[in-house]
Amino acid sequence: MTRRSLLRSAAVLAVGAGWRQSLTAQREAPYDVWEKTIAELQAAMAAGTITSAQLVELYLRRIRAYDQNGPRLNAVLFVNPRAAAEARALDRERRQGGPRGPLHGIPALLKDNFDTRDMPTTGGSLALAGVIPPADAYQVKRLRDAGVVILGKVNLHELALGLTTVSSLGGQTLNPYDTRRAPGGSSGGSGVAAAASFAAFTLGTDTSGSIRIPSSHNSLVGLRPTAGLSSRAGIIPFGHTQDTGGPMARTVADVAAVLDATAGYDSADPVTAAGKGRIPTTYMSSLRPEALAGARIGVLGEFFGGGPDDEAVSVLARRAVEDMKARGALAVEVAMTGLNQQLGASNLLSQELKFDLRDYLAHSPRAPIKSVEELLASGLHTAQFQGFVEGANALPDDYPKGADYRARLAAREALQRTVIEAMEQARVDVLVYPTARRIAPLIGGNQAGSNAGLSAQTGFPAITVPAGFTVDGLPIGIELLGRPFAESTLLALAYAYERATRHRRPPATTPALTSNAVPSEPRPMGADAGPGSVTLAVVATGAQAMPPSAVAFEARVKFTFSNESRQLGYDVRISGDQRDVLGVYLHRRANRPNGGVAYILAKGSARRVGLVTLTEAEVADLRAGKLYVSAISASDPRRSARANLVLPQA
Repeated sequence: MTRRSLLRSAAVLAVGAGWRQSLTAQREAPYDVWEKTIAELQAAMAAGTITSAQLVELYLRRIRAYDQNGPRLNAVLFVNPRAAAEARALDRERRQGGPRGPLHGIPALLKDNFDTRDMPTTGGSLALAGVIPPADAYQVKRLRDAGVVILGKVNLHELALGLTTVSSLGGQTLNPYDTRRAPGGSSGGSGVAAAASFAAFTLGTDTSGSIRIPSSHNSLVGLRPTAGLSSRAGIIPFGHTQDTGGPMARTVADVAAVLDATAGYDSADPVTAAGKGRIPTTYMSSLRPEALAGARIGVLGEFFGGGPDDEAVSVLARRAVEDMKARGALAVEVAMTGLNQQLGASNLLSQELKFDLRDYLAHSPRAPIKSVEELLASGLHTAQFQGFVEGANALPDDYPKGADYRARLAAREALQRTVIEAMEQARVDVLVYPTARRIAPLIGGNQAGSNAGLSAQTGFPAITVPAGFTVDGLPIGIELLGRPFAESTLLALAYAYERATRHRRPPATTPALTSNAVPSEPRPMGADAGPGSVTLAVVATGAQAMPPSAVAFEARVKFTFSNESRQLGYDVRISGDQRDVLGVYLHRRANRPNGGVAYILAKGSARRVGLVTLTEAEVADLRAGKLYVSAISASDPRRSARANLVLPQA
């Protein structure tokens, strides 16, 4: 029996097991996609209760209700305008010949660093706005071949270079469990979209925690596959030594179903040669509720943290270990001498960015920038990551041939040996520790306490699964790390733990929709001009841009700044060719004529009144004349209208 035939048979068995129990209830009430698993959606389509085209509309309805309305989570960058038509075609195919497999007709959302031949792939960067690649990323193609409907693309920490999910194109994505907080990153849009049931599942990428941290912060299951299991071809690179892509979903079974479709050899990514002969016919067969019985789990104590800020997570993570023991697992404390030093020595988080991104851009004929230097010079990026990227860009062109790079690669191999030897000596199946030792940070803060480097820097697989909620209602995850190509073991143990504890809980901000109504968008408020407030008005023109731009529009912006509250109110109006305006942005200059985007003031050309609260550093830049406003051309983001902000003299 072929792999595809077996998967099709598995789909039939999976849907047959559950559809009869739910069919009566579905006939009594309108179908709701909220919190539905892939198997439940497939069962409903098999029973004729719902079609793929109707699923598309139901998910889009949730996006309309909660992404830019309601809690305004700001996770979705693009919606595929052909999604409904593609779903209808898959519905016809189902009627004529049955489903291709478990993912036939299932809507999904992608992190916007996966190439898509029919939608922009921007990495969340204004510099790549509107760029459509010539072909799909390998994993995207595999999903389409499996019958997945690509619903759209979601926000990320720009170019995947951070852990809080803010970008110049999309702005800040909010955590649905506490909208004052970041959702994790860099796959924060993927995490929020899955948590809020904007799609059945999402894809994320992980260079050092970018799948697992947002999964932890959004009560999800997220898998970082073994290096070599799934192709990275067509993913905007951060660093090829640590990059990978993988599934994020609300259940372990859904992750396994997606992994079946995306794992495999790809000649365009030579590292996948290591997976030949090591990938099972289906990962779904590894899902056993009794898998914890007799398992040996290695508790990596130093990853639980010992400070006051670690306690909220550590308590829940230790409880997770006890829950595993209660289901028959044997817990063994594992220690690795000098582990933190080895992690520091083997880190390749920024050392490959300059070179790998340059290579990707060189093979992207429609990209208007061709290097990290051009990106930094343009100012068409988030101000949040400028210091990090400047450091990566400062590496000499021959760095990959140098001693430091070779030493880091050697340290990576030594770390791999250390982990394997520790696991062998303790005779454990997996290592267990909290995914992140700290809860999700407040907006504007930084993610602390990541344990993600161990998997990223060894290339070994790791899965995070929900492990409960803090007293403040914030989700945390427990991570299991295994030997190379031990995804079946990880999925089995995570599934058994998930089934025994059922910690997954949806966010209260995105409940099931009870009607077709979409919450109205709250009217943005400007700053009140009170004591100590100043008002200034600017006109952004192409002549003031750097370099000057021949644009046929201007942006007139009235600002009101309150010294007491640090609030900056704004009223944006566009004149001239409004059709060519991508948006209006507030930038911070550092050591270059152009600086990164601090805030998105308006998307498109519609008049916008709003309010932002500046940080103390941004206030200092305002007073120093380092802030400017730009209106960016939609036809070519390198062209803009600009005006500097200069506070009136006291």
